[in-house]
Amino acid sequence: MELDQHRSESILSRLSRQLSALEKRDFELWLVVVLTGMLVGGGLLAVLFPSVILNQATVHFEFRVSRELYVALIGLLIVFNTYMITSRLRLRHARGEIISTAIQSELLRLQSFSDPLTEVYNRRVLGDMITKYTLRADRLQKPLSFLMIDVDGFRQINSRFGHTTGDFVLLEVATLLKSAVRGSDAVIRYGGDEFLVILADAAVANISEVIGRIRRNQQEWNEAGHLERFQLALSIAATDWVSGTTVDQILEQADREMRAVKSGPRHSPSA
Repeated sequence: MELDQHRSESILSRLSRQLSALEKRDFELWLVVVLTGMLVGGGLLAVLFPSVILNQATVHFEFRVSRELYVALIGLLIVFNTYMITSRLRLRHARGEIISTAIQSELLRLQSFSDPLTEVYNRRVLGDMITKYTLRADRLQKPLSFLMIDVDGFRQINSRFGHTTGDFVLLEVATLLKSAVRGSDAVIRYGGDEFLVILADAAVANISEVIGRIRRNQQEWNEAGHLERFQLALSIAATDWVSGTTVDQILEQADREMRAVKSGPRHSPSA
């Protein structure tokens, strides 16, 4: 949570600084235009002021320039306007490039720690996620628990329905898990058909409601009849976090709990 927010804020702050620099440059260009207009207008007023105000007579304004000076003035005006227009276009292009680059960077960042199939966290960030949650729990003296979820008989699903259907089942399992937990929790694809759920501020003794929601989602999925003559079965093992344990120790304990569940009485899909 905090790690994701920090990374997002870093990207947004960098984008804000770059856009602010462009806006400053844009303001400077407009300032040049305004000052140039003021100078030209001031020059005209200075020429016309004696005739109009002091003499209070009709204005007779005559200005003689050589052809060369006239051409030079026209050329200078064209160069000035061309510079202003191209500068504005470059600024607009740079602004678009900055925004596009920021969006692409954010997408790459999201893809780097998201599983492309299930759209939950992938194993690459498993250690970082567990460390982040355990540090927070240690700092706030809050409980922390983990759920290990395994799709029973997943190899048979692939053999019977094919790998495309197997991928569909994994996506559905990830979806029902995400809908069963809070925004402060995390769902991670731990292995091929295994998921790890990190439950913040919750001990194993107090997570029966979460497991109940997972089971209800599982039952509703089965009742919807997504696959003919198939019932989704999930094995769920829970473990508490103990302060001072490492990431490897936490995962080892979760694996032990899952093996104990697997070796016990088989859960029915609607258990």
